[in-house]
Amino acid sequence: MGRLIRGLAAEGNLRVLAVETTDIAEEARERHQLSPTATAALGRAMSGVLLLTFLLSKTPKERISLQFIGDGPLGGAVVEAAPDGFVRGYVKNPQANPPLRPDGKLDVGAAIGKGELRVDRLLSNEEIYQSSIELVSGEVAEDLARYLWQSEQIPSAVLLGVRVHGQGKVQVAGGVAVQVLPGCPEEVIERLERNLQGRTGITDLLLEKGLNGAVEALLEGLGYDPTDLSAVGFREGYIPLAFRCRCSRERALNALVYFSPEEREEMIEQDGGAEVQCHWCAEKYQITPEEIRSLPWGEGSGREVPKA
Repeated sequence: MGRLIRGLAAEGNLRVLAVETTDIAEEARERHQLSPTATAALGRAMSGVLLLTFLLSKTPKERISLQFIGDGPLGGAVVEAAPDGFVRGYVKNPQANPPLRPDGKLDVGAAIGKGELRVDRLLSNEEIYQSSIELVSGEVAEDLARYLWQSEQIPSAVLLGVRVHGQGKVQVAGGVAVQVLPGCPEEVIERLERNLQGRTGITDLLLEKGLNGAVEALLEGLGYDPTDLSAVGFREGYIPLAFRCRCSRERALNALVYFSPEEREEMIEQDGGAEVQCHWCAEKYQITPEEIRSLPWGEGSGREVPKA
């Protein structure tokens, strides 16, 4: 399970959100069989969409999805989160693993490449608000900070990171977003800039100090005040997060509705049924011949094909 903490600093002039997503990134790695660089890219994107969701959502029913459409070998990454703390995501080429950067770190920017960041906000009234910006780095954090500036006109610092053990599991993952609110004194901005100077990631601080300690270190001298300590339902002072998909067996069956009767019989004859795999979470559903033959077909069947 991951967790999110929120707070204010500098007497309410800075808004702060931070997530620890180690278990989430590791589950994504296992589900999608990701390379180390793909793990880092998807892990950063999932931390980022969680931060944006809690920054931007106005009601519990909203969802935000990000599509990183780049020209790198990853082929793109897609993530989605909601204010219930659930997040899911996938990359198009899970084995993409470009050479390490000269400093020995995973090259997420090269994996994603240049292109477009698309942001879809599904509002509580089922309307979709869509926007996009150019991917300037592919490193995820910089692109999300640029999106927040363009969409909200509020300057924000975003730090994201995923540390992977060699070819193996995720050691730590998480992120922090700090928004400078209108009217913030210049001396507060200067102190924040000094605290963040030279930092592009968050993993070292998370390993050394944990989530709360990392936030306090980044906001040293700025009077960080957590805001969820007494909130109803958050007695531990954080909001729980988890990798959770909205797929189901019913949705898997719906995916076969528009295959013709001949195509369905071919599935049964060649494969003894059908296997439907969710691209979001890689869950596989085995559909029996009896279930396939019981499905209606085509438009007017009365069977709704739900959104993924």
